[in-house]
Amino acid sequence: MDDKLKIKISIADRVYPLTVEMSQEEGLRAASKKIDAMIKQFEENYAVRDKQDVLAMCALQFASQLEQRQINSTSENTEANERLHKINDYLLSILDRK
Repeated sequence: MDDKLKIKISIADRVYPLTVEMSQEEGLRAASKKIDAMIKQFEENYAVRDKQDVLAMCALQFASQLEQRQINSTSENTEANERLHKINDYLLSILDRK
């Protein structure tokens, strides 16, 4: 059975026909809505005349959010690894005493 869907996504008043996996549809539609909301916000708050400029600002916003999440995740992983090493060292010191 083919799990592909043909859908149309609207971004910045343009319609994009896509063929996607069924599991991707919800995410793509939600992303489209977020992009359009961000476009509206930029247009309301800044004197932007060109849709390309607004789309570039949206792309930068989303990319920077993704990068920041990855930075935060790496930092959290480093902290967790340090704690695990301390716990491991502590447990080894207890085992060495016996």
